[in-house]
Amino acid sequence: MRISVVAHPNAKKPRIEKDLLGSLHIYVNEPPLKGKANRAVAEALAEHLSRRKNEVYLISGERTKNKVFEIRD
Repeated sequence: MRISVVAHPNAKKPRIEKDLLGSLHIYVNEPPLKGKANRAVAEALAEHLSRRKNEVYLISGERTKNKVFEIRD
């Protein structure tokens, strides 16, 4: 299963929101340096979906806010 999300690094309050079109917006505290924000977004997505961290993989969007994650079993 693939999920598209919009990442928001350096947020004051970490949270996950859904917009009117159904896109997930994931806000994390970590800065976008050395993959810290990507790891935090993946962990937040795993927790939101009640999955383990090692089941969530970043497929595309390593350097952009628009990311695609794949959820594996």
